[in-house]
Amino acid sequence: MSENLLVVDNLKTYFPMKKGLFGQTSGHIKAVDGVSFQLKKGETLGIVGESGCGKSTTGRSILQLVKPSDGSVRFDGEELISMPEAKLRNMRSQMQIIFQDPYSSLNPRLTVSTILAEALSAGATQTDPRPMRERVLELLSLVGLNPQHADRYPHEFSGGQRQRIGIARAIAVKPKLIVADEPVSALDVSIQAQILNLLDELQDDMGLTYLFISHDLGVIRHISDRIAVMYLGRIVEIADKKSLFERPLHPYTQALISAVPVPNPEKKKERIVLGGDVPSPANPPVGCAFHPRCRHAMDICRTVRPTELEMNQDHVVACHLYGDDERSK
Repeated sequence: MSENLLVVDNLKTYFPMKKGLFGQTSGHIKAVDGVSFQLKKGETLGIVGESGCGKSTTGRSILQLVKPSDGSVRFDGEELISMPEAKLRNMRSQMQIIFQDPYSSLNPRLTVSTILAEALSAGATQTDPRPMRERVLELLSLVGLNPQHADRYPHEFSGGQRQRIGIARAIAVKPKLIVADEPVSALDVSIQAQILNLLDELQDDMGLTYLFISHDLGVIRHISDRIAVMYLGRIVEIADKKSLFERPLHPYTQALISAVPVPNPEKKKERIVLGGDVPSPANPPVGCAFHPRCRHAMDICRTVRPTELEMNQDHVVACHLYGDDERSK
């Protein structure tokens, strides 16, 4: 796990806002505004934050499903943003996505066997002498579904079963990287645990690398090795999960963790309630994007965007509360 599979540097994805009869650009929605991180082979990096913070857009921009405005995305040593479309199509079998909604991500007019056969056919570089039907049945078994149900349609399955089909489709071409975009948020809690355990098993068996996106800190804590906290299109803190939960540094991370329910009611903790609303990504605050809601905001926070500081044990935070004298603490 020493080699990086994915290196993201200063990734930006802006969407133009149009107005007037001729659709002139009046501004931009800064969905992703300078995101940088590295993802090692076999690792799971969780991205967490409030709705609208840019988590999903980050994942889709990495896969080039949404075209980034600027920055660099290097996958297995190859730059994706400037890659010709023909070559990018050949790379797609190595990068797959699990969508959030198991009800709308599967074509209702196709049987499960057809859906999986299409995914297998898309991986043209994969050579397997076995008949397509045999490979489809094997995929269903891998994700815990009955192979005898291969000729059923998506509406004949429950939500959890549909998500298993989505996972089977993602692993069909034996990818190196899977972006899991809120894959359990639409499921019951008991089913969530089953899907998370399945993802863990598949990672161990197939050597998969996950970029796991969720707004649920409990889910992120269960499945992730490291966690990146996003706010308004930027990563404000990134660390291994033990360090993040035991010693959160950024005020936003502290507020998120304070809202996580504690199993033992006797172990009370301070609840940090954030004031105000999340600013619009079309007009983000100058300086630190979090300063309008931060109880520790200083004058510098209102004018200067904080740079990322590497604290001890690969713990990175972007906050003016921590200067050079704090790194060794």
